[in-house]
Amino acid sequence: MDTLGALSVGNGRFAVTVDATGLQTFPERYRNGIPLGTLSEWGWHSFPADTVYSIGQTLRPTASHGRQVPYAVQWPADTPAGRAADYLRQNPHRLHLGQVGWDIRGADGTLVRVEDITDIRQELDLWNGHVLTHFTVGGAPVRVTTAVRQDADELVVKVESPLLATGRLAVKVSYPYPTGEWLDEAANYDQEEQERLNASQSRSGNWLIQRQIDTTTYFTRFQTTNRAAGIDSLPYGYRWTPSGGDSTWTFAVAFAPDAPSLAPAAAPLEALEEIARAYHQYWTTNGIIDFGAVTDPRAAELERRMVLSRYLTHVNSSGSMPPQETGLTYNSWYGKPHLEMAWWHGVHFALWGEPEVLARHLDWHFRALPGAHAIAVRQGFRGVRWQKMTDPDGGETASSVGSYLLWQQPHPIYFAELLYQLSPSDSLLSRYAPLVDTTAAFMADFPHYDAERGQRVLGPGVIAAQERFGADTTLNTTFELAYWRWGLTTAQQWRERRGLPRRDDWDRVIAALAPLPVQDSLYLAAASAPDSYTNPRYLTDHPSVLAAYGLLPATEGLDTAIMARTLDTIWKVWQWEETWGWDFPLTAFTAARMGQAERAVDALLMEVPKNHYLKNGHNYQRSNLRIYLPGNGGFLAALAMMCAGAAGLPGGSGFPPDWDVRWEGLQPAL
Repeated sequence: MDTLGALSVGNGRFAVTVDATGLQTFPERYRNGIPLGTLSEWGWHSFPADTVYSIGQTLRPTASHGRQVPYAVQWPADTPAGRAADYLRQNPHRLHLGQVGWDIRGADGTLVRVEDITDIRQELDLWNGHVLTHFTVGGAPVRVTTAVRQDADELVVKVESPLLATGRLAVKVSYPYPTGEWLDEAANYDQEEQERLNASQSRSGNWLIQRQIDTTTYFTRFQTTNRAAGIDSLPYGYRWTPSGGDSTWTFAVAFAPDAPSLAPAAAPLEALEEIARAYHQYWTTNGIIDFGAVTDPRAAELERRMVLSRYLTHVNSSGSMPPQETGLTYNSWYGKPHLEMAWWHGVHFALWGEPEVLARHLDWHFRALPGAHAIAVRQGFRGVRWQKMTDPDGGETASSVGSYLLWQQPHPIYFAELLYQLSPSDSLLSRYAPLVDTTAAFMADFPHYDAERGQRVLGPGVIAAQERFGADTTLNTTFELAYWRWGLTTAQQWRERRGLPRRDDWDRVIAALAPLPVQDSLYLAAASAPDSYTNPRYLTDHPSVLAAYGLLPATEGLDTAIMARTLDTIWKVWQWEETWGWDFPLTAFTAARMGQAERAVDALLMEVPKNHYLKNGHNYQRSNLRIYLPGNGGFLAALAMMCAGAAGLPGGSGFPPDWDVRWEGLQPAL
C-alpha cells in the first residue's frame, strides 16, 4: 500500500484514482498520500451562505502613477472583507463525485482491514489504458482490471475471484462531502449523506442514483452484466453484491450532471476493448522519443518520465479547459485552475502532435472573457485582464498575490500564435483574432509612460512570476517586459496577416517599453531589485528571468551574452530546493537555446526534492502538494524543444552530440 503510488485512469475530462486494490477501497489510508478522487470538469459545488459575497467587497486600492487601482485581495478572516475573500476563494470548488471501492468480508463476515490485503501486484498497463491489480485476502486471489471510457465519464471494472461465489466480495459507491479546505483529500463523510441520495432501479442490473448536495445535483449510474442482489443502503452510499456462483463480475459506474447526459450504456467487456483501441490510437499517432540507442544511463529516467508524463497529462489535462495544478486526481487550491499555469498545462500538447487540446484550452478563454473584461473595466484599462485563480466560468478569486500577476496576460496570444505556426489558415486567424486583439488592448494600455525616463514601465501593481517582490514597489520585471514586447509585436503581425493596418498606438508602446533591466552584465529579476543575486530571499521561487529567453524566443533588445552570464549565475547561486517543478524544464529551455545541451539534461534531472518523479510519474513537491502537473507538462515541452528545435535552435541540437536520440511527431517551439 504505497500511498504515493496511487494510479489514475481517465479521459482528460473525468478521472478516477485507485489504491492497491484497483478501486477506491481505503481512502482514509491514502489521505496523506495521493488521495482517491473521482473528479470531472463539470462537477462543482458551493457551500450555502447567508450573505451574498461579491468581489467588490475584497478590493484594496494600490497606488500606481497617480491613480488608485483596485485589486481583489485577501483580508483578515474575522473582517467582512476577509469573509468575502475566503468564501470566493473556497467557492465554487471542484466536487469529488463519489468513491467506488470494494466491500470485502472475511470468513467471519467482518470487513477486512488494510493489513488483510496481501500479495499485492499492480501494473499500469499504458498500452491499453488499464490498471491491472492482483491481491490476496485470506488466501483467496482477487484480480481486477480498471479503466475509464474515453468517450464517457464512466469507470469500467472486471474482477475475478472465488470470493464472488461466496458473497464475500461486493462493490460500494460512497459519497464524500467537501471539506472546504485548500486540499480536499476525499475522505470526509457526513452523517446526513443518505438524505442527499435517491436510488432507483431502471432495469435488472442497472441503478440510477441522484445526489442533491446543496444546490448541486448530479447522477450516478451503476450497471452490471450479472444479476446483482438487492441494493443495500450504507451510511454514505450504496453496496451491490453479485448473485449466482460466477467467479467473474463486470460492472460500470458512470457520472453525469443530469440523467440525459449519461452516455449510452456499453457492455463492460466491450468497453474495456474499446478503451484499449483508443489508447493504441493515442500512442501510435502522436509524438514520441526513443532513447533506446543512448548509452548514457540518464536517458532511461528521461524516457520513464516522458512516457508516464504523456499518460498523466492525457488523463488529467486534455479536456476542454485549463486544468487545476493537480488535475483530476485530487483538489488543491480548492480545485481551481490557475491561468498562469495554462502555458505549462497546454503548450506541450501542441508540440507532441495534439494541437486540438491546446485549442480547446484557448477556446475556453472565450467563456472567461466577461470576467476578464470586468477586471479591466474596474481598474480603468482597455481590453481584458486575464484572471489568475478562477472557476470554470472565469469567475475571479481574491488573492493578495494572484490579482497582481501579469504573466498569464500574453498567454492567449502565445497559444494562438503557436497554433497558427503549426497550421496557418485564415479560419484560424478569424477564430482567435478577437482574443488576440482584446488581450493586446490591455497590454498596450497597462504600461505607464514615465516622462522622466521617457519609457513605458510595468508597475507598481505588479507581482512577477517570481513571487518574491511586493506589488506596491515592483517595477519592470524582466520576463514580463520581454513577454509584453513579444505579445504586442505578435498581435501586430496578426493584424497584418488579416490585411489590417498596424495599430499606431501599439507601435508607440512597443517602441517606448523599458529595456530589460541589467546590472553587472546580468539581467535582474526586476529593475526595482538591484540585489536580485545577493538577497537570499530573491534566490528562491521561480528563476523567471530565464523565461525571457527560454519560454520566449529572443525579443528585440535581448542580449544572449548577458543571458548566458545570467544563466551561469543562477545555476550557481539559486536555492534550487526552494523552487517549483516547472523551474527545471524552464532552465532546460534557456540552456538549450544557449546551445548548452549538457546543462539542459542536467536541469531536467537535477536531484532536488521538487524535481522528484514518483513511481507513477507524478512530480512530487511537498507534503501537502504531492503531485504537480505543471512539472510534467513543462518536462514534455522541454523534451520536444530539445528534439524538434525552436526559433534559433535547430532540431536535434538540444541533447549532447553523442546522444543518438530518435523521435517523430514532435513540433518546434516558438
